[in-house]
Amino acid sequence: MFASGRIVFSCTNIVTRYHVWALISNLRKANFLLKDRSAISAACVHNLVVGRSAPLTKEPVSPANRYVLRTHTCGELTLKNVGEEVRLSGWKEFQRMRKFITLRDSYGSTQLLIPEDRKDLVESIQNLSFESVLSVVGKVVPRPEGQQNKRMKTGDIEVYVESLEILNVASENPPVFIREYNKAKESQQMKYRYLSLRYPELQRNLRLRSSLIMKMREFLINECSFVDIETPTLFKSTPGGAQEFVVPTRQPGNFYSLVQSPQQFKQLLMVGGLDRYFQVARCYRDESARHDRQPEFTQLDIEMSFVDRDGVMSLIENLLMYTWPEESGSIKVPFKLMRYEDSMELYGTDQPDLRIPYQIQDLTHMFDLPVLKEAVKSENNEQKVYALVFPKKSKYLAKSIREGLSKIRSDYFATTKLVQLRIENDSWRAQLDKLKPKSGTITEDISQYCKLQEGDAALLAIGHRMDALKLLGKLRVEFTNILEAKGEQVRSTETELLWVTDFPLFTFEGTLQSTHHPFTQPHPDDMEYLTTDPLKVRGLHYDLVMNGSEIAGGSIRIHDANLQRQILRMLNIDETKLSHMLEALTYGAPPHGGIAIGLDRLVCLLCNEKSIRNVIAFPKTMEGRDLMSGAPDIISDELKTLYHIQTVNK
Repeated sequence: MFASGRIVFSCTNIVTRYHVWALISNLRKANFLLKDRSAISAACVHNLVVGRSAPLTKEPVSPANRYVLRTHTCGELTLKNVGEEVRLSGWKEFQRMRKFITLRDSYGSTQLLIPEDRKDLVESIQNLSFESVLSVVGKVVPRPEGQQNKRMKTGDIEVYVESLEILNVASENPPVFIREYNKAKESQQMKYRYLSLRYPELQRNLRLRSSLIMKMREFLINECSFVDIETPTLFKSTPGGAQEFVVPTRQPGNFYSLVQSPQQFKQLLMVGGLDRYFQVARCYRDESARHDRQPEFTQLDIEMSFVDRDGVMSLIENLLMYTWPEESGSIKVPFKLMRYEDSMELYGTDQPDLRIPYQIQDLTHMFDLPVLKEAVKSENNEQKVYALVFPKKSKYLAKSIREGLSKIRSDYFATTKLVQLRIENDSWRAQLDKLKPKSGTITEDISQYCKLQEGDAALLAIGHRMDALKLLGKLRVEFTNILEAKGEQVRSTETELLWVTDFPLFTFEGTLQSTHHPFTQPHPDDMEYLTTDPLKVRGLHYDLVMNGSEIAGGSIRIHDANLQRQILRMLNIDETKLSHMLEALTYGAPPHGGIAIGLDRLVCLLCNEKSIRNVIAFPKTMEGRDLMSGAPDIISDELKTLYHIQTVNK
């Protein structure tokens, strides 16, 4: 009945509240006036919808089937549904014997059976192209004995079609065939991304991503009282970070910059007293091409006040425990912890894959420094000898190392010499003797120190410390990839999560540079070196590494304006570009810190994909191009004039 502008109804065990609401809404539109409760109930029973046939209903309606013209998805019908009348909608995936159709939607596939006496239906689908859009009504029946398809979730049933409606006829020659996902080139998949998105593999990836982000929001808001705050994308160009995209304006000579991260805004939120902030943030970086990087990407951005490093790390561990997908196995907390120096010495990288058991060993103490300098033609005093042993893998060494070296930049070889040893017979001993070690028993010393056995493969890197370590670190991964491509099992199956801490605050590349960013707090134990030997100063910076890929990075921030100004001067950064930050810190900025999780990379690892492009709905190429639309593209002369742009033809 109607009362004070509201409808009061009761409709128990007939349809859901939604269906009543939808029914009443349609009745209102048609100027129907239901004067009592019984009339509404009667309308519910008959499932009336003015102007068209009503969608069939089923109790209870699953979330995927609310508000749409279907009763079930193509991936949910089982023997429990036998005898039910259903409505399905989707794409024609396959057809055989003129009477069987496979209908696919975002949730799975269902086989349809066209009755032999329904020549009208047979003729309508006989020459219908694949990927045409259909809506069917029919009854669920069990498949005949022996004709079940155990590879399909719906393989025990089929739908006996009573009516069929062709909603849209697809082109007969699609550029991408959905049933042949692995055969299409990636460039073709990206050009026709709207078709590639129908692949079950991409559907699974994007749905897992959506579920993961939803759980992250749930944990941070409901469990930890964080506030979800959006920050600007258009900002000003600021120094001290990655290369930014610039955006022209109508004001001559003035430009916006697309933020590479919300770093400054989240710190300003801490100054503003919003002590627990997070955001699923879009970020932009105009950097060189890499397989695991996009010019625009998404990160879960987090900042907290009155927190230390352990507090941030504990939060992230519990966040990942809460959101970790069941299909991705299990993880344990606390995660492993390693200092930057130890990570470099043992694995030759600050993002080691701990699933690979091989570690680098330092053999420098067994060799004379003058001989090392002669070996690599270098006067650098930091000459080192490192060894990397691959047990029982000597038969793969020569060819595999050639393949591995071909994928590594030649930069290292100006300062590093690589010696390959196959521990077979005594030939490797002669190779070591050529290096003129300190002791005549060097082969035995190395054999015992490295626990060498017949059949092992070993690599010695001789030269500048960091270059030698990085070279072996890259070969450790490349050699493992080659071995596994040949069928050898090297990596463990466990997910390895590792915190890497105590990074150097600065690096020196011609000038002093920030290892992380210029807002990172120096380690309190190293403040004495800040003015005397800055390369000794560690930063309160921490990275989270998963299976050899960095998935998160953060730091405790500088909250003192004087210290921040000092760091900027050391980095030769113009203070005026950051005057707003420096001023904000003078008004009572609390100690604060945070972290950002790279969602694209995390989801890529969880989905076991080789490229982050496979977990992004509309990705760009490594060169930053959108193959689907052709972006970036030229603009008109009118727009150039409006935004005061002049182009130079080279």
